[in-house]
Amino acid sequence: MYTKRWIVLSALSVAVSGCAAQSVPIPSTKSSGYRGPKVTRVVVMKDRRRLYLLNGKNVLRQYNIGLGFAPEGDKKVRGDGKTPEGHYIINRRNPNSRYYLSLGISYPNARDIAEARALGRDPGGDIFIHGRPKEYSDGGRDWTWGCIAVTDRHMREIYAMVETGTPISIYR
Repeated sequence: MYTKRWIVLSALSVAVSGCAAQSVPIPSTKSSGYRGPKVTRVVVMKDRRRLYLLNGKNVLRQYNIGLGFAPEGDKKVRGDGKTPEGHYIINRRNPNSRYYLSLGISYPNARDIAEARALGRDPGGDIFIHGRPKEYSDGGRDWTWGCIAVTDRHMREIYAMVETGTPISIYR
């Protein structure tokens, strides 16, 4: 009985953990070696397929990105394959991501929840900025379930530079 319960709980935790599966020992932001200006905001321009790290109004870095498999429009419900649009916070760090490393985005917010409820649906969750699996390492785009994907090399930089609590704005 104990073994069966453990297997069910283990499977459930993997299923709901979004980008968690592979163990990668990466240091926290404080010890990552990044010594530049603090990232005060992350901006994503979906139509340009670009992610920008800002310090005030200055662009520190910019990256090409991949989006959800149905990239047009705002995420409304679980499973729609869209990347959300709006203002969020980087709310968690996952050094054991299935897709190399990941930074959690605080989707859904109150507006997202209200929109999904009005449709009688679940808004979904587990939206991250993360690296790419091997099958998309050549730059294949728009393959996620709503996350923002960058190369593993770029994810290493982003992970080192962006702290938990950093605002992120995602625009069409």
